[in-house]
Amino acid sequence: QVQLVESGGGLVQAGGSLRLSCAASGRFYRIDVMAWYRQAPGKQREWVATISPDGSTYYVDSVKGRFSISRDNAKNTMYLQMNSLEPEDTAVYYCNVLVPGRGESWGQGTQVTVSS
Repeated sequence: QVQLVESGGGLVQAGGSLRLSCAASGRFYRIDVMAWYRQAPGKQREWVATISPDGSTYYVDSVKGRFSISRDNAKNTMYLQMNSLEPEDTAVYYCNVLVPGRGESWGQGTQVTVSS
């Protein structure tokens, strides 16, 4: 019922920036919480950031001050602005949304690679 498509990943040098997007489509009235996760090779999927319907944001300590999550409810789209990227940020980044009555949905992921 809910489809998520991430975009914006790529290869960037340390210190650079990327902006990820997640577009949601399907049959739903609204989206509750939206979040970004990431998974580095050989590691478990890690929560990165969350944005509540009222715009409240939360971040894992390792990205605080560097990443900024936002959402455009009219477009059913979420963004992750990533600045001052570090090699440790290299991972596949996944969009996650909670839709009332539809449960939790995941995107296919987009690769972010940060070179030193």
